Order: sequence, then structure tokens, then C-alpha cells
Amino acid sequence: MADSPTSAKSRSPTGGAKKPKGKGSPKPKGSPKGSAKGKQKLSGKKDEEPDLSMASMGHPEIFPLVLTEKTQEIFNCRADIDITADSPYKLVKKEDIIQDMKTRAAISDFHPIKKLIQDYPGEELLIVFDRELKYGQIFYLIATEEAKESILNPPEPEEEEGEFKEGIQEDYVYKPPVRKPWVSLGSEKEIEEESVKESLATIKYMISRPLREFGARIKFFNRNASSEKYGYVECTSYQDKNFTIRQLERDTGIQVVPQEKEAGTQTKWTYPKNEGTQYYPREFSDEEKNKYLSSEELKNFILSVTLRVEIALQQNEIMDAFFDDWKALAEDEGAFAGKSDVFLKEYQSFTDLHYLKDRTVSCICWHPTIYGIIAVSVTERLSYEERIQQSGKLLLWKAPILFWSFADPIHPQLMLECPEDIYCFQFSPSDPSIIAAGCINGQVVLWDISQHEERLLNAKTGGGSKRTTANMPSFMVEQQLAKEPHMVRYCAVSSIEYGHRSVITDIQWLPDTFEVNRMGTVFENRAGICVQLITCSSDCSVFFWDLRFQKLGFQPSAEKKKDDKIISCPSEVPTTFKHLDLSWRPHIKLSLPKSDTGGEYSPVKICLREEHHHSRIQDRSQLQIRQEASKDKLPYSEVTTPSVKPPKLLENITTNFFVGTEDGEILYTDWKMERDGDSGRLISQKPSNVYNIHDGIVHTVQRSPFFKDIILTVGGWNFAIWKEGVTSGPLLQSSCAAKRYTVGHWSLSRAGVFFIGREDGNIDIWDLLEKTHEPSQTQNVCIAMITCIKPWIYSCMSVYYV
Repeated sequence: MADSPTSAKSRSPTGGAKKPKGKGSPKPKGSPKGSAKGKQKLSGKKDEEPDLSMASMGHPEIFPLVLTEKTQEIFNCRADIDITADSPYKLVKKEDIIQDMKTRAAISDFHPIKKLIQDYPGEELLIVFDRELKYGQIFYLIATEEAKESILNPPEPEEEEGEFKEGIQEDYVYKPPVRKPWVSLGSEKEIEEESVKESLATIKYMISRPLREFGARIKFFNRNASSEKYGYVECTSYQDKNFTIRQLERDTGIQVVPQEKEAGTQTKWTYPKNEGTQYYPREFSDEEKNKYLSSEELKNFILSVTLRVEIALQQNEIMDAFFDDWKALAEDEGAFAGKSDVFLKEYQSFTDLHYLKDRTVSCICWHPTIYGIIAVSVTERLSYEERIQQSGKLLLWKAPILFWSFADPIHPQLMLECPEDIYCFQFSPSDPSIIAAGCINGQVVLWDISQHEERLLNAKTGGGSKRTTANMPSFMVEQQLAKEPHMVRYCAVSSIEYGHRSVITDIQWLPDTFEVNRMGTVFENRAGICVQLITCSSDCSVFFWDLRFQKLGFQPSAEKKKDDKIISCPSEVPTTFKHLDLSWRPHIKLSLPKSDTGGEYSPVKICLREEHHHSRIQDRSQLQIRQEASKDKLPYSEVTTPSVKPPKLLENITTNFFVGTEDGEILYTDWKMERDGDSGRLISQKPSNVYNIHDGIVHTVQRSPFFKDIILTVGGWNFAIWKEGVTSGPLLQSSCAAKRYTVGHWSLSRAGVFFIGREDGNIDIWDLLEKTHEPSQTQNVCIAMITCIKPWIYSCMSVYYV
């Protein structure tokens, strides 16, 4: 941009002339148009250029430049792309700059220094990238060849070192100090004031003792300080009132030091390095050898220790000093008595190619009264997406619950028809012929197998098969053994509308000693049989169910009679629970609300205070008594509480229970309901304690059969042992295992032993009395995942696990 005429007049004559104007610039005053004098003035101003160099900073060869992005692209000197802080130099040809000034004229960024570029003697000009803006612009131009060479080729450092050495080689002339008289400036007075002078007369003491005591032997003895007058003298400090010194001024020195902090870690970092050493024995010379061998001291020493050396050699020959007696004692004892059998042995395996192939065992239960009979439920090994795709196929065939006998491990003895896949089931503790199960669709199913108990008893004892098949041909025996087992249809199924919305993950019977009303209050059970059960599902709900007849006030009698006519049970199906079929609703609905957020917990396992442990088989006499009582019992539809006398309230029964969730939390909550202050509705209580211990879904929450307040929880990659009443956390928590845990169970014979199944088919046996940091034994059972462990004690010497 050209300068205005006023700025050209105010500039000093030593400075450069203003930049030539364009066509539209005004002409100077006082000169006629087209006169020779005016032309001379204009030509003189055109030849002069403004002084843009850094002469004021001592660098006349440096000219700052403002290069636009267009100019940087033309000359390939873009900032931070072509030219960087590491390589800030760019050589541009003089001809290219002159061509740019001709092409773009006054628009060219080099136009202010046009004359300087034309008079430059070299062929290439140096442009330097000044990122720190040392000279005011981001680029500057070197106007001389000498400066360009000094920048591109700086002097070598050796020449500087030579100059430095030449400076050192100069001779130094020592000048001794000249003694000068001391001139007092008053400092001796300050020294004299600060110096300490003795103002009191000194006291001299002379201590002497007789000459005969010099060099005599000193004897020390104990003396009681309290027995003598001057045995103990205490000189305590006190304030003398005669002297009061007031501190007017005090010199104190202060030194600031940085704060230091010591920290330590257990990491010890060592660098491996190769080292070597060489040594040679130090030997006596011949003269020293002869001197020591002929000395009397060596002879006396040998004579004094000869007897001890002989005794030591004899002892080494008689007994080995490095022999471990304790270890040898244990080996001898084991060899004599024989090592105990501590590993698991396979006693029996059950296989069926039709019902168990490509399926997963979801639950196993021993028959409470008939020894040798187990019930197994299986589910399809499908994911959620595969189950949806194959929904039509799954509707045609459902996997039943199979009853197996140890007498016949190949053929099932009984099968229970299921409306859907069963994930959990339990025998009734008071009546083993009643079975309750939870389905994948959230329904609860009931069976009555009282008509088939004789079949199971015959299967257990063999049923006289040896007598009937002894004289039969082999093909007839195979045909009889290959007979299909009897299929038992379910008696009742709950209403799918009022049931769980997801798979039922756990089901448990309430004991026959008490029952629960709709408020969750515990009352005495006068019926003497188990009539209620509890279920949980991952739909964030826990339901209580009652097997007795439920009065539905909203259903008209005409409609009820109509339904009875339409829905009629087959003749072979027991009518034990006909009053519940398709209309069974939960007695109590519990939710597990979270205290901090508005969500709810998803329970998968529950553990009640009062549980039934089916651990030992019962005697035949007890079995006969139970069978006779079951024949005389009333139907469940007629089991009601008398209204004349209200039931007795039981206060000694705790209503708290443990819950394991789908996210790995352990909850401790109460099933009692409470009324909302605003709406008056019954709502569930919030869990009193919540623990985030497991890093995966909880598979097991079980109480110890020996201590009711000790609970084992298994989930994710670890397990934990809890004590009811201790709210600080678990008593024992294991570290993360190498494989994921899938199931756990307490031992029924030893209080400190429990078993944990893993996803790789191994079972870890933990004995807390032996080890608490690792399992005492790990044994492989199969190649598939362990899904269920159910022990059963037959005698004091044998324990069976399924």
C-alpha cells in the first residue's frame, strides 16, 4: 500500500523515499501538469525506496517480509510444511522473484524491496522462516552474500576452540598482595559488645586422694539409694526471683529447605549383567609350613581335639544327620495304615440318546424317601436367537423330567410331561409324591406321582426282573428292556398372565411348620403339610404361592361352571390340583427396589433361614408311616385354616433371607410387606444390605448343613462365605480363579469342606481347615461345564454326588 503525501513530508531526509504510487494517486502541489520539474521530482521519488532493514537492531542485511499464502505456494515456502523450525532456510532464485514482480506488479510481496533484489549480486536469495517473530514478521530476507554464507555455512567449532586456547596461552603475571594499614570503621565496637566477659570471680576447687589409691582395683557394688541420706539427690530447676532477665532482642537464623518425602515400593528392579571373578588359593611358603608344623601349639591342639573328632566320625557313620525323621515317620504311617481315599470315583453314569442328546442338565434332585432314584431336568442348548428361530419345532416336543434308578442306568423309569423347559424343581418335604417346578416361560407346574411310587420301588429293588427274564430268549429280553417309560402328565400349571415374565431360576418349599399371609406375617401352619412355596425370576420379582383353594370373588358362578365343563382333565391325570390349573396366582408379589436409583435388582437364587436338607435316606418304618399318612390326607383343595380360632402368630421365625442377583450382588432383605403412606398400597421393603462381591451371575446361595448362619455364595470367578448378622462383608472371599465358577455345594459330612464346579469340567474341593487360599484338590469330571452338584449320604463311609 502506498504512503500518503503527508507521511512523505513528515519523514526525515535520511530515511528512504515513499513507495511509488499507482495510477490513481494524486499529484504533488505547486508543479504544473506535464512540466519538466514535476517529472524530475516524480522520477526521483520512484527511484527511492523505504528503509525496511533491521539496521536499528544492528542487522542491516536482514529485511522482514510479509508473504501471503499465494506467494508461499508459488515459491514452495509454506510455513510448517515446506519450511519448519528445524529447517528454516529456503533459497529462491533471483530470476523467479523478478518474474513474479513483473507478473503481479505492485501486488507482489517483494515489490517494497524491488531495487534491493535487482541490485543483489548473487543468483539465489535466502529466505529464513522466523517462527518466533524475532524481527517482527514470520519471514525475513538476507540481503548480502556474506550473511547468507555465514548462515548456511556457520564457522566450525574447532576454530572457536582454537581461539579459546590461544586466549588461555597468555602468560599470567602474579602480583603479590600489598600490605596496607588497617582503617577502623567501627566494627570493633560491635564485636566488643557481643563478646562475653566474666563479671563474677571464679571459684577454684582442688580434689585430691591418697597416693595408695592410685592404680588400685575398683570394686562396684549395689546400694539402695533410699537407705542413705545422700544416696540420691535431685537438683530440680526453679525460678530465682532475685534475677529477672527480660529478653529484648534475639538473633535467630532461618534456613529454607525443600520438603522431602520418602516413598517405597515392593518392586526391585535389577539389571542382569555378566560378571566374572578369578581367585587362587593363598598358600603358606615352605618356611611358614615348616614353622607351623613343628610348633608346639599345633601338636597340643591336635592332642586336645583328637577324642572329639573320633566321636563325631563315629556318630556320622551310625546316624545320618540330614535325615528328616518327621517325613519318614509320616511315610511309615501311611505305608502301614494305607492312604485315605480322598478323590472322587465314578460310581454310575446315566445316558439316553433320545432325551439327553444335545441338551443341558438344568437341575437334579434325589428322591427324598426312595433310595437310588434321582430326577433330572434338561433344557435345549440354544441361545435366545436360536430359540426364537426354532420356536415352531420346540412347540411340538418338550424335554420331560426323567427318573433314573441305579439298578437300570440305561432306561428311565418314569417321565414327567412338561409344558415348557424346566430350569428348577423340588420335591415336597412333607409329601415326596408332589413335585413343583419352574418353567422357562415363568409358569409354575405341579405333578402328583403317588400312583407311580410302586413302580419306582420295583425299579429300585429290581422288581423281580431276574425271575421273569431268566428263561427268556435274548431278543425278548431286549424288547422288554427297550419298552418306553410311562409318561405322567402335570396336574396343574399357573396362570401365565399373573406369573413371572421371565424364566424361573429358583424354587423352594416353605417348611410345614409355618405359613405366610398376604402381609408377609408368619403364622402357625395347622395343616401339618407344606402348602406354600417361593419362586424367583430375573424379571426383578419374588413370588409366594399357596397350594390351597383360592376364592376368586370377581368370577361369576355361571362362568365358573362353564369353564369346568369346557376344561376337563383326562382320566389318568390326578385331580389333586384341579382347583389351581390355569388359574393359580401368586399369594405375595415381592420386588427388590434399589435404594440409590429407581431400578430393581434381578434375583436368580434365594436362601431362606428355614430350609430342608435332604441328606440321608429314611428308615423303612418312617417310609411306611409317611405312606400311610399320605393315603389318609385331605385333598389340597380342602386344606383350609379354621375361621373359628385365628392362627397363632410365630415371632421366632425370621423373615429375612439372602438373594443372589444376575449382576453379582448379594442382598439381605425381608419379605414382610409395608403400606405406603400416600397411597396405602402394600409395597416391598428395600434390601437392608447390598454387597458387590461377585463379578458375574450368582449360581449358588446355600446355607451350611451344620451351621444355619453360615452361607456359601458362588458366582463369576470367585466365591464367598458369609455369616448372618455380620454386616461388614464376607468372612472369606476367594481370589479370581482361572476358570469361571458355575455351581457350588456344601459337604454333608464335613463342616469345612465344599465343592465348586467350573466351566471346564473340573471340580475344586476346598477344605478350609487345610487351606484357605487354594483348593485342596482339583479333579476333572467331564469335558463339559458342571451345571449342578447334589450330594447324598447313604452311610457314614460313603457319599454320593450327582
